Amino acid sequence: MRYEILIVDDQKGVRRLLEELFKRDNWIVHTASDGLEAIAKIETISPHIILMDMKMPNMNGLEASQKILANHPELTIIMMTAYGEMDVIKKALDAGVKKCITKPFDIMNLRQVVEQMVKAEKFQ
Repeated sequence: MRYEILIVDDQKGVRRLLEELFKRDNWIVHTASDGLEAIAKIETISPHIILMDMKMPNMNGLEASQKILANHPELTIIMMTAYGEMDVIKKALDAGVKKCITKPFDIMNLRQVVEQMVKAEKFQ
């Protein structure tokens, strides 16, 4: 089974880096540049994991995650944030985000976290 991932980040370089990383592992990769685009894409795709940046224009990752999870509570979201602030992380986790990762992150560590989340969710 091939897994699908949606990478949401306003920085094109980050999206490309993560896209290449997961494509090498045979993932089906979708990308979005902000929260509004992510919400629109969720209506046409069913990713196993969403990697969501926190700080983005138009709609931040917390707002997008709240809207996505309100309609699709089964989705697994990992929030990527440059903020080490506990209140932002707490709000994300309270909204249903499964995990928060602080930027800058080690891409191999991120890859491992994503793989662990997929195994924990036992997607069939």
